[in-house]
Amino acid sequence: MTVSRTVCLGFAAVITLGTLLLMLPFATSSGTWNDPLVALFTATSAVCVTGHIVVDTATYFSTFGHVVILSLIQVGGLGYMTATTFLLLLLGRRFGLRDKIAVQQTLDREGLQGTTGLIRSIIALTVLAELTGTFLLMSVFVPDHGLGRGLWLSFFHSISAWNNAGFSLFSDGLVGYQASWMLNLVIPVLIIFGGIGYEVIFEMYLWLRDQIQRKSTRIVFSLNFKVAVSTTLALLILGTIAFWLSEYGNSRTLSPMSPSAQFLAAWFQSVTTRTAGFNTIDNGALSPTALVITIALMFVGGNPGGTAGGLKTTTLRILTSCTKAILQGREEVYMYQRQIPPSLILKAVGVAVGSLFVVILMTTLITISDPKVDFIRILFEVISGFCTVGLSTGITAGLSSFAKLVLVATMYIGRVGVLLLMSAILGDPTPSAVRYPEENLLVG
Repeated sequence: MTVSRTVCLGFAAVITLGTLLLMLPFATSSGTWNDPLVALFTATSAVCVTGHIVVDTATYFSTFGHVVILSLIQVGGLGYMTATTFLLLLLGRRFGLRDKIAVQQTLDREGLQGTTGLIRSIIALTVLAELTGTFLLMSVFVPDHGLGRGLWLSFFHSISAWNNAGFSLFSDGLVGYQASWMLNLVIPVLIIFGGIGYEVIFEMYLWLRDQIQRKSTRIVFSLNFKVAVSTTLALLILGTIAFWLSEYGNSRTLSPMSPSAQFLAAWFQSVTTRTAGFNTIDNGALSPTALVITIALMFVGGNPGGTAGGLKTTTLRILTSCTKAILQGREEVYMYQRQIPPSLILKAVGVAVGSLFVVILMTTLITISDPKVDFIRILFEVISGFCTVGLSTGITAGLSSFAKLVLVATMYIGRVGVLLLMSAILGDPTPSAVRYPEENLLVG
């Protein structure tokens, strides 16, 4: 039982438990036993913090069902190993070397020192962010739904946003609040910081603390921080501009809105495509250009170490830096005056190739099973599931049972990671001292 197998089987166990709970009669609003496929799809989507749905979450499930979904989102957002480790710490169990290695691989961090403190910090940060989001969203939901219902809506959407899940208790998503400045500020901020990575947030906190205390020591930001922040800002700005340019003349999305509402909708769309899954406009009404933009942003995703999915910004930057190095005739890859080790380059290539293979395979399978559905919408659905986004053009519920099972597998692979899943299947690599002679071949 390797670490990778522990993580993969752990996620599968949580999904299985969630499926059984969502099948119970008191998990549905009708009070009848739930369809096993609906329960499986919803549980997988919640644990994988995707947000894909085949039924209306707001009306199909009861309050108990909503609590189960929210619990699965929280466990899935934290990660199986993080949630399990914190529970073991609460129970007083000793934190062993194997546990530290598992957390290290799950969070994709260097070294084993400070792992226990990191887990506590992640839990504290998560609780603080979700409670703050709940408090701020109450000003949006309480006036419309009363104190009790408004508090529950604020709590649910705050947790869903921080964990980049995209589940909503409104049948039309957040379309009814597309002109609310508070909602269009709070939800995107929770999404961005939830998906930017815990290490980045902690570095940012230390820098702000030293600035406030006016310490003379100067913090040197890590390469991970520089790449994550700069790439995130660039994608958010470019995404907002691209969505506005492609949709401002679309009478089914931005055209009927005021200029300020158009900006809010374009901004929200740019943020939510980074693996969040909320919507303030109808994604099924997007133009072909906007669909392609959305697919590209979804595939990139967020940053490592957070609740986001996708290829990850760091992988994208490594691959683009490799291209830049080739064009400049260099054999070394540099970013921010730092050389990227070959092992990271190989890992980035492996993630990219593996991700493309999964997307192509799953898209092909659904195309075969549902040939009448437009290819662009199938591709949109698959990338949304693999990158744990949850956005849909409205075809999910109408897909065949086989296609839904394919999406279940896609969401699971996207959450645990292609390389981690392959490691779980093949086992840990065996070190070899064999070296082979080099030989060139034609490329490109």
